[in-house]
Amino acid sequence: MSSYKPVAIPSYPKLGEKITQDTLYWRRYKTPVQIKEFGAVTKIDFSPVQPCNYAVTASTRIHIYGRYSQEPIKTFSRFKDTAYCGTYRGDGKLLAAGCEDSVVQLFDINGKAALRQFVGHSKAVHFVDFTADKFRIVSGSDDYASKIWDIPNGIEISTYKEHTDYVRCGCASKLNDDLFVTGSYDHTVKVFDARTENSVMTMQHEQPVESVLLFPSGGLLVSAGGRYVKVWDLLKGGQLLVSLRNHHKTVTSLCLSSSGQRLLSGSLDRHVKVYSTMNYKVVHSFDYAASILSLALAPDDEMIVVGMTNSVLNVKHRKPEEKKSNEPVAKKHPRYRMFVKGKDYMPKQDDFIVSKPVRQRLRKYDQLLRGFQVSAALDAVLETPVRTATPEVTVAVMNEIERRGTLKNALAGRDEKQLSLILNFLIKHMVEPRFAPILLNVAENVIDIYSSVTNQSPVVDKLFLRLQDTLEKEISYQEELLEVLGMMDTLFATMASKKTTVSRETRPSIPEENNLMAVKSSS
Repeated sequence: MSSYKPVAIPSYPKLGEKITQDTLYWRRYKTPVQIKEFGAVTKIDFSPVQPCNYAVTASTRIHIYGRYSQEPIKTFSRFKDTAYCGTYRGDGKLLAAGCEDSVVQLFDINGKAALRQFVGHSKAVHFVDFTADKFRIVSGSDDYASKIWDIPNGIEISTYKEHTDYVRCGCASKLNDDLFVTGSYDHTVKVFDARTENSVMTMQHEQPVESVLLFPSGGLLVSAGGRYVKVWDLLKGGQLLVSLRNHHKTVTSLCLSSSGQRLLSGSLDRHVKVYSTMNYKVVHSFDYAASILSLALAPDDEMIVVGMTNSVLNVKHRKPEEKKSNEPVAKKHPRYRMFVKGKDYMPKQDDFIVSKPVRQRLRKYDQLLRGFQVSAALDAVLETPVRTATPEVTVAVMNEIERRGTLKNALAGRDEKQLSLILNFLIKHMVEPRFAPILLNVAENVIDIYSSVTNQSPVVDKLFLRLQDTLEKEISYQEELLEVLGMMDTLFATMASKKTTVSRETRPSIPEENNLMAVKSSS
C-alpha cells in the first residue's frame, strides 16, 4: 500500500499592505504625544542647530518646544493679533514672524521683546523667510506684495507687486543669496531675483497655492494647492515634471526628509503622504484625527510634528535603533569540531549515500483523512483557530473531500451548532474569488441536504436567509459590472469606427489633387 500524501494547500497572494523598507522605516515612531495649543497650528519650524528645538505658531503666540518637553520652554507673545509663519534663521539665533496687523517682527531667541519691527505691508503677512546671506528677510502679504527687508538697518529694500491675489506662501533659496519663490491664490508660483526688478520665472499651478518648497540643490521646486502636488524643474525654465493627485482635499504643507529622498505632504483630508523623489510614488501614509495645517520633520527624521485645525500638536518620536550586543561568543569545546566534521561534504559520483528514513508528521485533518474519517476531518478544519487564521486550509480539505466523492457524507447528520459553523464560513468566504468555485459546490450540497428540515431552527433559518442575501448581492454586483463592460465595449467600438472613417475620407483626396495638378500642367 502506497504511503499517504498530505492535502496540498494552495498558496494565495496575501492581501493587504505590502511590507517594504519604507514601511518599516516610517513605522518606527512611538505613540504620539498630543499637546493642546491656543488655536489652529499654522506653522512648525525646527531650529537648524542643536538641540533642534522647534517653533510652533498658533493663535497670537509662538511657543518654543524642546525635543522631549511637553510644555513650552519659551514663548513669544508680543503680537496684537494672529501670528503667522514663525521661522528660524540659518544659525538658529533669530526668529522672524508675520502678523495679522501687517507687521514683520524679528526676535532674538534668548530675548522676549522684538529686535526689529518692519512696517510696510498694508494687510496680513502670511510668510517670512531669511535669505541665504542671513542679513535680509523676505515677506509675502495679503496686499498682493512681496518685500525684501534689510535686518541691520531695519529698512525696506525692494517691493514686488506681480501677484493679483493673496501671497500666502514662499521660501528663500539656501544656496543663492538673491533667489526666492512666492506662491499666491492667483494660481501662480513666481521665482524672483533680488538683483532684478521683475520675476524671472512664472509657473501656473492652476489652483490656489498653499505651500512651496525648494529642494536643497535648488534645481527642483515643489508647489502644493488644491488636491495637487506639482514638481517643477527650474533648470529647464520651470518645466512641469510631475503632477501628483493622491489627496482628496486641499494640500496645505510640504517638507523633505533629512536625506532629501522622501517628500511629505499634509492635507485637510487628515493624511500625510510620503513620496519617493525617485519615481514620485506614495511609499507610506500617516492618518491623523483632524485636518492638517502644518508639518515638519526634525533633523535625521528623529521626530515628526503635525499641527491640526483642532488646535492639537501631534508629536511622534522615533524609536532608538536596536543595538547589537557585543558580548563575547562562548568558546566551543574541541569535540565540537568532530561532531560538525563533514557537514558540508558534497557527495561524489561514485559515493554510496545512506540516508535515514524521514518520519512523516501529519496534521490532525490529514490523520483523519488517512483513516477515512471525512466528517471528523471537516470538524477539525472548522475549529476557530483554523477557519479564522487559515481559511485556505478549510477550503482545501473541503475540496479534497469532494474529490473523494464523500462531501455529502461529511456534511450530513449535523446538529444546529455544527451546521451554523459551516453556514457562517460560507457567508464570510463564498464571494471571495479564490474560494468561490469550491464553496459554491459546498453550498449547493448543504441546501440539498437540509432543505427538507427548514423551519425547525430559527438560528439556521436566519443563516440561510443571510446566505441567500449574500448571493443576491454578489449576483447584482456582477450584473452591474457586466453592464459597465458593455458600455466600455461600445465606447471603444465607437472610437475605432471614427478612426477608420477618418482614414477612409482622407485617402481619396490624394489622387484628386494629383488629377488637378495634371490638368493644370497640361493646360
